[in-house]
Amino acid sequence: MIRFALKCACGHRFDSWFRDNAACEELMAAGHVSCPACGGAGVAKAPMAPFVASAREAERAAAEAGLDIRLRRALLKLREAVESQSENVGGAFAEEARKIHYGEAPPRSIYGDATPEEAEELAEEDIAFARIPWISRGDS
Repeated sequence: MIRFALKCACGHRFDSWFRDNAACEELMAAGHVSCPACGGAGVAKAPMAPFVASAREAERAAAEAGLDIRLRRALLKLREAVESQSENVGGAFAEEARKIHYGEAPPRSIYGDATPEEAEELAEEDIAFARIPWISRGDS
């Protein structure tokens, strides 16, 4: 087993384990390696010193990869629940959350985008909200 540092076209960096260099090249050429952050398939090796694992280290890496898969599945399930039970208000999240909090809009479950500054202001106003990791639905 060998671990390579990889980088997607968007600039996200991540590591992945492969049987050998040939397997890595073959999987990347076939588009089977995608970025876990954005789901992009435009992945290339990043500069690094490769790490060849012993059998024990390979087992540990496989166990960690299993945890990553379970975590990803759980986050996708959370995303599906939020999307099916809430209204997407997009970039108007902070404004809409305020309206609901102050009784200017009907109470309902919403989700959307907020800047770090908007999130800080909502917290300062004691407006209840949560930040959740919004992962891509890609196959990575």
